Amino acid sequence: MLMNNIELDVKTKCIEEDKTQNEIAADVGTSAAYVSRIVNSKENIVNKTFIAMMESLGYDIRLTYEKRA
Repeated sequence: MLMNNIELDVKTKCIEEDKTQNEIAADVGTSAAYVSRIVNSKENIVNKTFIAMMESLGYDIRLTYEKRA
């Protein structure tokens, strides 16, 4: 099981960094619609098969975020 709520995590980080999803899209060279689709679909960020393999091994997945220095 993916323990993170990726949609909430991204939205929280956007607020913390005072950035919009549109600005992030421009930074990475993609459309705002694509960023929104990625944020709202956890399975696209962490592969469903990878999750199933880790669950089979008895693990849950938790992503951690570390601010670069």
